[in-house]
Amino acid sequence: MSSLCLILSHAAFSASNMDQDNNSEDESVGPAEEELPCIPPEVSDSEAVELIWQMRARRRQSSPELPETVTCLTAPDGSLLYLVGTAHFSDSSKKDVATTIRAVQPDVVVVELCQYRVSMLKMDESTLLKEAKDINLDKVQQAIKQNGLMSGLMQILLLKVSAHITEQLGMAPGGEFREAFKEAGQVPFCKFHLGDRPIPVTFKRAIAALSLWQKARLAWGLCFLSDPISKEDVEKCKQKDLLEQTMLEMIGEFPALHQTIVAERDIYLTHTLRQATRCVEAPPNAQKVPAVVVGVVGMGHVPGIEKNWEKQLNIHEIMSVAPPSRFGWVMRTVVKGVMMGMLGYACYRAGGSLGRTLLSLPAIQSVVKTLRPPPPA
Repeated sequence: MSSLCLILSHAAFSASNMDQDNNSEDESVGPAEEELPCIPPEVSDSEAVELIWQMRARRRQSSPELPETVTCLTAPDGSLLYLVGTAHFSDSSKKDVATTIRAVQPDVVVVELCQYRVSMLKMDESTLLKEAKDINLDKVQQAIKQNGLMSGLMQILLLKVSAHITEQLGMAPGGEFREAFKEAGQVPFCKFHLGDRPIPVTFKRAIAALSLWQKARLAWGLCFLSDPISKEDVEKCKQKDLLEQTMLEMIGEFPALHQTIVAERDIYLTHTLRQATRCVEAPPNAQKVPAVVVGVVGMGHVPGIEKNWEKQLNIHEIMSVAPPSRFGWVMRTVVKGVMMGMLGYACYRAGGSLGRTLLSLPAIQSVVKTLRPPPPA
């Protein structure tokens, strides 16, 4: 279960970074201000742009010596993608990302994040550590409101996994993405894109794909997770042979979960990475030239992206969430009924004042409304 949890930990951490007001579909984020050379005042704007473009071209290494975690893929128009495979709780992954971006001076940097997780790019390490460990009522309410009862509760359980790893390692996940954001801001003309599928879609599709028994097994394993995790364990996630073995174990135990959490996101990430590797316009004549792109993704996604790179992809079928079946509606009603019974007993044992406080919560009131019978005609 611990190897599975390491794979799922990055998706789990999103629960603490969901921006409730962020509904934008734009997948690009403005990086920090670029570090520009001194331009003489008599130089025109167009000449200044050309000078900066030439400066970046001189910085760009034609045959860079890159870490072993980097895979180079070529697009049909000659654009290059340098795909950095990372472990989400790894200091060495941050160094791999910085080394790659500085060496190739990319036109675009794409990271394995969506708009719901963009806030983690600008939060400092201490704040992220606190957020990851602090699983409170507000986060539970937000997860349920955004994803529904079952998906929301599963997301909170996965957040618990992330908090467990965070506490053991003493570091917050996503350092490689913050490093990519910082380094992209030092490269002139470099754009920063969010390349992952929206996390609510992933969670809803994952829950819908699991049987009731699989949901119970997964929830039980996550609730009672206590396996120790070391930095050496995290670094093993960057070794392709060990990672493939872990993936095979996950497929055997939870094939539907592997399909939605890993395989479908491989397709989505491949799509956004290919979109990023379109030719760019070079000054002064806006001539189309092949792009250089750096992609920063978890090592578990690298084999899938390589496999899908030259395939025809249809992402529409992996963006839909099927409506719940009648059996699923019955089961959710039963689960809600059990929860209400447990809540009522807790209120009885705790006393009237605490009971009234609990029943006043919006999340509890919404459950009560769904269980209330319709008024007579």
